[in-house]
Amino acid sequence: MNTATIVGRAGQDAEIRYFESGKVKATFSLAVNRWDSKTKEEVTDWFNIEVWDKQAEFVGEYLKKGREAVVDGRISISKWTDQSGEERERFLVIANNVRLLGSKRDSM
Repeated sequence: MNTATIVGRAGQDAEIRYFESGKVKATFSLAVNRWDSKTKEEVTDWFNIEVWDKQAEFVGEYLKKGREAVVDGRISISKWTDQSGEERERFLVIANNVRLLGSKRDSM
């Protein structure tokens, strides 16, 4: 089963793209803090999030840098070849649902 639930703060305002097909995609990063027992310090993990259609429009309008959110979705791998011919890949979360936490004032 491939499911992910992540709670964190937006690293930047969501970036919105509109396609000729009518589809809408929003992308943003989510910072999640965790405790590292080896170093005895808090560590921040960054997750790349992609969300489509109505949820993307919602995210584009309301998710601003620093706003806390819950993302439910699945983990995906994006693979490509860069300009130098090197194979590259990155993990990202394809969101099914994005819920904002706190109030609008919290993100200001």
